[in-house]
Amino acid sequence: MRKTNFIALMLAAALTACSALPTNTNVAKTYSTAFEHPEQTRLGRLYLDASRKHQGRSGFYILNDGLDGLAARLQLIDQAQASLDLQYYIFRQDRSGRLLTAHLLAAAERGVKIRILVDDGATVDGDEQLLTLAAHRNIQVRVFNPLHYRGHDNLARVMEISTHKSYLDYRMHNKLFVADSAVALVGGRNIGDEYFQIDPQGQFGDDDVISIGPVVKKLTEKFDWFWNSDHVLPAQNIEPARVTPQNLDVLKTSLSSYRKEAEQDKTSFAAGLQRRTIPSIAAMKWAQAQVVCDSPDKREVEDDKLAGTLIYEPVAQAAAAANSEVLIVTPFFVPGEEGLKLFQDLQMRHVAVRALTNSLESTPQLPAHAGYAHYRRAMLKLGVQLYEVRATLGLAKGSGESEDLIRYGTYGLHAKQYIFDRQRIFLGSMNFDQRSMHINTEIGLIIDSPELARQEAERFERLSSPANSYRVQLKVDSATQVESLVWSTREDGKQKDYDTEPSRDRGRKVKEELMSILPLDSEL
Repeated sequence: MRKTNFIALMLAAALTACSALPTNTNVAKTYSTAFEHPEQTRLGRLYLDASRKHQGRSGFYILNDGLDGLAARLQLIDQAQASLDLQYYIFRQDRSGRLLTAHLLAAAERGVKIRILVDDGATVDGDEQLLTLAAHRNIQVRVFNPLHYRGHDNLARVMEISTHKSYLDYRMHNKLFVADSAVALVGGRNIGDEYFQIDPQGQFGDDDVISIGPVVKKLTEKFDWFWNSDHVLPAQNIEPARVTPQNLDVLKTSLSSYRKEAEQDKTSFAAGLQRRTIPSIAAMKWAQAQVVCDSPDKREVEDDKLAGTLIYEPVAQAAAAANSEVLIVTPFFVPGEEGLKLFQDLQMRHVAVRALTNSLESTPQLPAHAGYAHYRRAMLKLGVQLYEVRATLGLAKGSGESEDLIRYGTYGLHAKQYIFDRQRIFLGSMNFDQRSMHINTEIGLIIDSPELARQEAERFERLSSPANSYRVQLKVDSATQVESLVWSTREDGKQKDYDTEPSRDRGRKVKEELMSILPLDSEL
C-alpha cells in the first residue's frame, strides 16, 4: 500500500471514532422552505397560466437525450428570477458540472436564492467547489449524511463507511431540480458528463421528465422535507475553512473564465447546446400524477420505528395492479425475494413481464451485475423476458437515443422506468434493486398518461431490439436435460447466439465471477 493511502486510512480510522456526523456548533442550521409565490416570476406566470386550463392536471415532457437534459437545466437557471433548488446524489465538477456551477453563480449574483443539497457518498471530485459556493450570500449548500474524512482517497472513504455502516451506508439517491417553484426536472440523471452524453469514454442512456403544474408544489415539499432533516448539515459545519469570501473570489474568477471559454467553444458539444431549447407548453402531455418518495428517515421507517413513506410500496402496488404487461427499465436489477414474489404473482395472473437492464459489457457496476446474475435463472423460470443492452448500440437511428451517441465510447443504461399496461409510467431515481428498495432514499413520479407510457414503451422496444440488446433465455439440452443460458443478438445483419456471457474482455468476466462469491446482494 502506498504511504499516502496508509496515512489516509489511519486518518479515516481516527475520525470515525468521533460522533456520527461532523458538527460545528458555532453554525446554526436554519429552517427554510421553497419559494411560495411562483406567480411573481416569468416562469411561474407562464406555466401556471397553462396549468389552469387543464383542470388540476400537470404537464410533462420526457427528455431522453442527455444534451437536452443539460440544456434544459442551463436555460432554466438563466431564466430563474427567485429560487433554484437542486438535490443530487452526484454533482461532478467536470465540463457539465462546472458549466452548471458557473450559471448557478451568475444566477446568485443577480439575486436568485439557491439551495443545493448533495449526498456525500460520491460527490468527492466536486466537493471543494460546491462547499465554497456556500460563502455566497444567496447560496446555501447542505450535505446529506456527510463523512468525517474530507479527502479524495477512495480507500479511506470506503473504510469509514464500512466502519460505520449502520448510518454511513445510508445514502440520498434522489435527483430533483426546481426553478422558481414553477418547473421541475425529475429522473435518473446526476450532474456529470456521462449522464448528459458528452463524455468521450462512455455514455449513459437516461432521462428526465420536465414537470409543470400542481405536481411541482408536491415536489418542492419533498425537497424541503430533506433539506430540513436531521441527516443534513450545512457546508459551514463540515469544512468551515473552505467556506470563505477569499475562496469564493477565486472560484468566481475560475468559473467566469471557464464559462467564457465554453461560450466560444466551436465543438459539436457547444453547438448542440446552443441549438436546444426547453420544450414548448404545446408539447407537454397533461395528466394526473403521484409524487412517490422515501422518507429522509428511511431506515427508521423500514424498521417500524417511525411513520413515513417508502417508494417501493406504491411502485409495487402499481405493478401488482397491472392487467396485461409490466415493462421494467433498470440499470441495476437485483429483485430479491420480494421481487421474485411479485413476478410469481404476475405470472399466475398471466401478466407479461419484460425487463431491460445492462449486460456484463455495458454495466458500470460489476458488483450489481454479479448480484443480478444470482437471480437471472429464477426470473426466467418465472416467465420474465430479459434483455441486456449492449455496450455498443447496433443502430444509431431508432435506438431511442441521440444519433450522435454511437460516436462516443461505450453505452450503459441508467434510466429507471416502469410501465404498467402502457397506461401508467414511473420515472425517477429508483433502481429495481435492494439498495433502492431498502437502503438509499429515492424519488419519482407515477404518471397516469397513456401517451407517455406508449411513447416510452416504443423506446423500450427499440433498445431491446436484437440490434441493441441481448435476449437472454434458458436452453435445455435434449440429451442431458441440463439447463444453460444463451444470449441472442444480431450482428452484421445475422442472428448471433452466445453460449457464454458476452464481455468486453476476459478480465471483466473474472472480476464479476469473483464478486458473485461475496454475500452482497442485500447491499446491491
